[in-house]
Amino acid sequence: MDEDDRILLPAGAVLRPVGPDEWTVVAWLWQAFRQDLSPVVEGLPYADGRYGARPLERFPSADAVGHLVWRPHPNTGEQAPVGFALVDGLEGERRTITGFWIAPPLRRTGLGAAVALAVLGRHPGPWEIAFQHANPVAGAFWRRVADAAFGPDGWTETEEPVPGRPQAPSDHFIRSR
Repeated sequence: MDEDDRILLPAGAVLRPVGPDEWTVVAWLWQAFRQDLSPVVEGLPYADGRYGARPLERFPSADAVGHLVWRPHPNTGEQAPVGFALVDGLEGERRTITGFWIAPPLRRTGLGAAVALAVLGRHPGPWEIAFQHANPVAGAFWRRVADAAFGPDGWTETEEPVPGRPQAPSDHFIRSR
């Protein structure tokens, strides 16, 4: 891994692209991400005990990349994954955050915002960031990030129906101008 691919973050963390042999790490963290999201989207594990991971099938590709956040584990000192950001739309008109997760003990430390801003900065262009209506914490987080990344007047927010789920509250979309 080239040192230029690494971004130093608060709390002794480092952000870097997912290596070819690290997608299984992302798949494990995806389970934690989906478990966190399960109360919001009424998600349950499937028969094998795992949450659905179909969105990961697009990664990696020319259009979709991932970033892992690493930091020394407090018990061992060994580098351990503490977050990820998945981005797609690199070949399209807008970049999109497909998945974003920070380990719960590191939330509200500024690490998540630093990761989000680093990822947005690493992939220039217009952005679209979606979050669920029933997730007000995510909404507040992404609005703060949008203000910092695009400026208070550099983005809009819309609410749009969830495809195939007419009973679900609309999703929110932040789009940079």
